[in-house]
Amino acid sequence: MDLGTANSLLYCPGEGIVLNEPSVVALDRITGEVIAVGAEAKRYLGRTPERVQVIRPMRDGVIADFDTTSQMISSFIAKASRGLKLLRPKLIICVPLGITPVEKRAVIEAGQRGGARDVRLIEEPLAVAIGAGLPFDQPLGNMVLDIGGGTAEVAVVSLSAIAHAESIRVAGDEMNEAIQRYFQNEFQMQIGENMAEQVKITLGSAVELPEPLSMEVLGKNLVEGAPRSVLASDSHVREAIREPLNAIMQAVRNALEKTPPELAADIADSGLLLAGGGSLLRGLDVLIKRETGLNAVLDADPLTTVARGTGRVLEKGKAYEGALLE
Repeated sequence: MDLGTANSLLYCPGEGIVLNEPSVVALDRITGEVIAVGAEAKRYLGRTPERVQVIRPMRDGVIADFDTTSQMISSFIAKASRGLKLLRPKLIICVPLGITPVEKRAVIEAGQRGGARDVRLIEEPLAVAIGAGLPFDQPLGNMVLDIGGGTAEVAVVSLSAIAHAESIRVAGDEMNEAIQRYFQNEFQMQIGENMAEQVKITLGSAVELPEPLSMEVLGKNLVEGAPRSVLASDSHVREAIREPLNAIMQAVRNALEKTPPELAADIADSGLLLAGGGSLLRGLDVLIKRETGLNAVLDADPLTTVARGTGRVLEKGKAYEGALLE
């Protein structure tokens, strides 16, 4: 299971990806009852009456609301189990780098309460390397950059372990928030979370584009309180997300600076592998080349790289036992 800040994915051996849903839960404030989970709950964002609360129980890649996360995991397992024999399954959950022992325990307990009989953990960069089919068990340096919803992680992987890594809690969600702040400051206009994400996907780019893009953005006039729309361009969004992008590029540079020379030589030859939803940002490979000199290669399906890698560990068993956290 890729238990992500923005989306959660479930991989079942022999079946592949069986679930890909937003990590969102809608609750009744009075009874605490779960009203909706996943894609349906995400549609509720910004549109609920006072009695309904929409929660993102994961923040920065770790559990922010234990009970809601357990309910979400249980719902996802139940949804993915329809037609499959997954009664109290064995579960491997992907977690960010630098997760604390308390956070590890919370993830394991949430998985167990969610219906799993046995829960193991694996760090995201290793899952990325396995999912992308990199020779991570060889004495070769492979660099991966995984940009998710809550965290961006860059790691050098060699001999089935992480030789060096940098993890920052700046990623896709931070870009969405930066877009919301930009529209508030530049246009005196408030836009919702879903609209900000749509703007990022439609117009977002790391470098200037050969052909400009534009779209109508809908929101609320902060001065008058009335509905408002503006025509936004890719240059607006590029300016909005400049700081989060700079933070990610600095993490890549820091990782390269601290990588041993032999591994750095391997990386110069093989390049940098991009994974995660944030890696789909237009021109990110061009920016990485400009900033670091490295060739960046986007995984074939970056949204599912982590889940596929985690699933492969489950399928191969002892062959990847060393990649799991103790």
